[in-house]
Amino acid sequence: MFQYVELANQLISQVNSVLIGKEDKVTYAVTTLLAGGHLLIEDVPGVGKTTLANAIAKSVDCSFGRIQFTPDTLPSDVTGLSVYNMKTGAFEFSKGAIMHHIVLADEINRTSPKTQASLLEAMEERQVTVDGKIYPLEAPFMVIATQNPIDFMGTYHLPEAQLDRFLMKISIGYPTPEDELRMALLYHNNHRLPELKPIMTREQVDAMQEEVKKVRIHKDVLAFIIDVTKVTREDENFILGASPRATLAVIKAASATAYLKGRDYVIPDDVLEVIYPVLCHRFVLSMEAKINKVSPEKILRGLLQKVTIPILRDFS
Repeated sequence: MFQYVELANQLISQVNSVLIGKEDKVTYAVTTLLAGGHLLIEDVPGVGKTTLANAIAKSVDCSFGRIQFTPDTLPSDVTGLSVYNMKTGAFEFSKGAIMHHIVLADEINRTSPKTQASLLEAMEERQVTVDGKIYPLEAPFMVIATQNPIDFMGTYHLPEAQLDRFLMKISIGYPTPEDELRMALLYHNNHRLPELKPIMTREQVDAMQEEVKKVRIHKDVLAFIIDVTKVTREDENFILGASPRATLAVIKAASATAYLKGRDYVIPDDVLEVIYPVLCHRFVLSMEAKINKVSPEKILRGLLQKVTIPILRDFS
């Protein structure tokens, strides 16, 4: 049916070999790549955020850039800047770290809002503007950002406009005792994790993303997605519900999920599988919801019970 589905699942298997016991998180990360989106990983230090990002980058034969965000990181460090060449007497563009296919934005919420904002144009429009000149970014282009929880010292809130540009937000979480024991035994016995090598080319990633776009979605499934985003905009627990960009993000993620399962059409289960990591980081809670310490996930779970899930024999 599709030419590269098996290769996409090989990518998941390879990344799973270095991130022990986090198969669902790895699947979400690869789903984001196939959907042509960006991934935000939020968790406490030391649970494998950077390991996951690096594993994906090493498994794909694309150019890779890393930005270690600090309070003194400048927007020009991200986008690049024009430098005067004394030999030629002209300004020349010096590329920033964003000018790569896969970009790891490490600890993105440790830098200033001004520097965070330098990513906005690149993430949405796949281009950067420096000194009035536009520089397109080559496809595929993916930002994998990591951040510590916002209540940690030295962190800044990401603006809503930037959060909305991430297709998914995931949290890796602590390993189970069994998985942590496996990891500890490997370390104690001086066994190294597998050395990752690229298993796919940039052209193959492009081809996969094009195949995902060909996944069909029934109008009743589309109506279901729209109903979900609509109720989030009307719920009193949210100051800000899901945007139209969020609706499109659910469609892309559900299509990539169906693709990984070898289907050329989306079913409601595909939507339900991605709805939480796609939507929950986009919500802004009301003051009452914050006081009551109600999580976006819990609110969304209740809202889904109000929406009719389509039941059809054939969604194709």
